[in-house]
Amino acid sequence: MKKHSLKLISSLVIIIFSIFFSFPSFFDNNNNLPNFWSKNKLKLGLDLQGGSQLLLQVETEKAIIEKLTNQFEDLRTELSEADINPLDFKLVKDIIIIKVPDTEIEKLKKIINTNNQLEAKYEQEIARIGFSNKFIREFQNSIILQSLEIIRKRVDEVGTNEPIIQVQGKQRVLVQLPGLENPDRIKNLLGQTAKMNFRMVDEKSMSQLGEKKYFVGSEILEGDEFAINYIVKKRIGVSGDNLVDAQASVDQFNRPIVSIRFDSIGSRKFADLTAKNVGKRFAIVLDKKVISAPVIRESIPSGSAQISGNFSFDSANDLAILLRAGSLPAPISIIEERTVGPSLGQDSINAGVISVIIALSLVLTYMIFIYGKIGLIANFVLIINFLFIIGWLVLLQATLTLPGIAGIALTVGMAVDANVLVFERIREEKLLGRSKISSINTGFDQALRAILDANVTTLIAALILFFLGSGPIRGFSITLGLGVVSTILCTMVISRLLINYFYIHNPNRSIKI
Repeated sequence: MKKHSLKLISSLVIIIFSIFFSFPSFFDNNNNLPNFWSKNKLKLGLDLQGGSQLLLQVETEKAIIEKLTNQFEDLRTELSEADINPLDFKLVKDIIIIKVPDTEIEKLKKIINTNNQLEAKYEQEIARIGFSNKFIREFQNSIILQSLEIIRKRVDEVGTNEPIIQVQGKQRVLVQLPGLENPDRIKNLLGQTAKMNFRMVDEKSMSQLGEKKYFVGSEILEGDEFAINYIVKKRIGVSGDNLVDAQASVDQFNRPIVSIRFDSIGSRKFADLTAKNVGKRFAIVLDKKVISAPVIRESIPSGSAQISGNFSFDSANDLAILLRAGSLPAPISIIEERTVGPSLGQDSINAGVISVIIALSLVLTYMIFIYGKIGLIANFVLIINFLFIIGWLVLLQATLTLPGIAGIALTVGMAVDANVLVFERIREEKLLGRSKISSINTGFDQALRAILDANVTTLIAALILFFLGSGPIRGFSITLGLGVVSTILCTMVISRLLINYFYIHNPNRSIKI
């Protein structure tokens, strides 16, 4: 009796859960349903709902080169502080080459050994320095994770409906935007690194602009405003990493501007920069372009400032979004773009629904034809099994894709297979002369081994597909994995309970298979 009570409670929980979470997904308009219920609706993937998909490549190699360039400048400072006068000191691709006199080689080794990121190979007076393999792996992983988070922030700022953003492979990020037919604005936002910093304009060198190509401690940058070039100091006064807020607004002349605010560290640096350089120009640099170069009229201790430039209202708003989301640690390129129209998505839904209906109809008819009344019980359990899978997809906020529908259709066949194993085993036990009760109990117990063997191996395959696959493959593995668990529960709990109550508690009712 205790076993029957536990099975009854478990069965009721499964049935109520399945109906509660799956019911709203079968209606297009849930306005008549309570809010807490109407939210429980199945999320459709890009191939079913329509929308845009972007595959992004994170250029980690460029980030490593940039970091090595910064390390090159730091080493220059450290060599000067240690009174080391290099005979040669240059950066060639991804290697720093330093040549020093024999008497100073030990000093150089000491400086390099204190930096865990670097490793060096020595050939007499020459040291070839680069990042260690361990550091490169860790740095690349951190770049991918940072890029993923910043991409998510930028997409969320635009207000896209339930985007799907995930890492694909080692250096790629997949962005799916269901319902978005024109991804141009998103592409523009994602294509910008948005590295902002504030640097002083090299006024002395500006007079030589056009005469020389290289300036010690400075560089030539293209200007966004009035299409002129600037020579700015390489040394960064304030980094955009210290920004905590950015908002698009207008100035007193109704011109679009971007208002920014620094954190405490950035505020101190900005106040110090403006106090020491009153009357001079400082450049606001975004992705190696000078968007504005205003003259510092007075010290700005508040930590707030305004960026003006050749902005439209949309470009000012997009710049504010980029600054709020933060700069990407590495450049990103779009290597694949795909757009699915809503009509094509609806066709996919219709085709998927029709395939599932046909599969269910054929299976339900087959079970009644072959197994009679006991087949009706199997059919009821099969429908609960189907709703149970939908319920879990809703609860887990998983996205249903076209391959996911294929997984559900496959699950229907697997659920039937489990019932067939049980019923055939009951038939065999009955032919051996066992009683009705003994045939049912033995049939379920003996079939359980085969059901577990078949379904556990399928579950392992689904888990492998989930962890190693991506996109549509993951969608298929999710529904397949849920279907395996659902099949075992529904067959061994609900099906067994109903058959027990239907036959064992009715002595005059015989089993006809």
